[in-house]
Amino acid sequence: MGPLLSLSQFWFLRETVAVVEAAMALPPPDPQFVLRGTGAPVNTLHFCCRNQEQDKPLLFSGSANGAVHVWNLRTRRTESVLEGHGGASVLWVQTLNSRDALISQGRDLRVCMWDLAEGRSVVTDSILTESVGFCQCSLLDREGGHWLLAVPGADMAAPDSGSSPLLWAGYEDGSVSLWNLSERSLLSRLACHAEPVMSLDFDPGKLRGVSGSSEKAINSWTLDGQQSLKLQDSVELVNPGISYLCIREDRRILATAGWDHRIRLLGWKKLKPLAVLQYHTDVVQCVAFSDHDVPSKRLMAAGSKDQRISFWSVYNQI
Repeated sequence: MGPLLSLSQFWFLRETVAVVEAAMALPPPDPQFVLRGTGAPVNTLHFCCRNQEQDKPLLFSGSANGAVHVWNLRTRRTESVLEGHGGASVLWVQTLNSRDALISQGRDLRVCMWDLAEGRSVVTDSILTESVGFCQCSLLDREGGHWLLAVPGADMAAPDSGSSPLLWAGYEDGSVSLWNLSERSLLSRLACHAEPVMSLDFDPGKLRGVSGSSEKAINSWTLDGQQSLKLQDSVELVNPGISYLCIREDRRILATAGWDHRIRLLGWKKLKPLAVLQYHTDVVQCVAFSDHDVPSKRLMAAGSKDQRISFWSVYNQI
């Protein structure tokens, strides 16, 4: 028979268990703040904070009513509203190294280039696409003021004269593919999901990607030395549907936007579930991490069909 537990030890253990149980029972955090006023479901978000005036970090949001809102995160108010897609839903927005040049993609089959310098809000150029779906564009910074834009549609990726860029694409049949754009050749294809791929992201340092679909799973996959894709891990979800997912810039956290109104956070290394954030009352359609250079100032934003944008400060110390 082992030694008896003293009364003081018993009370110590009891109090420790109580503290642990209390910590486990804590509700998930509330958002730091919420932006309202888009007037329509929020489809896409893009931060512009780095290398900007310290008093004016910006967030760009694209909505289902065709508007792009420019938010001043210091005042938490709209600075301007850009109307360039004739009321057609805005699917994607991205700045070109500064807040003065913006690209937006709408369901009016147009990708627009905006000049926002000195208070302007002018569409300086646009291209027509052939895609009537929800696939977003992708932008590659080639340095030296040159970018490569991938647009969904037939024959929209032009050859590049420099080193060969690669493009990841997700398809309605649930597959993920890797393309060589210079040669217009398919390098590898992986049957990843049983349902259409809704979003994907890739970590070039680990040669590892992740994708979500309309099913109840998040899948990660790797790229080997022969540029062949292989399924790696899968995380089963309680409810189906991932609208969007992205890996944080430090490659530590993965965030997902769910059809079940929830935001899920996972450790990127092992896809370990870390938190489920509940605030929105409708489908969460997008999630984005800020590009602050100081980790403690990093924010995560989520946009929803409930027409609200929530902001969170999560796991900034890991």
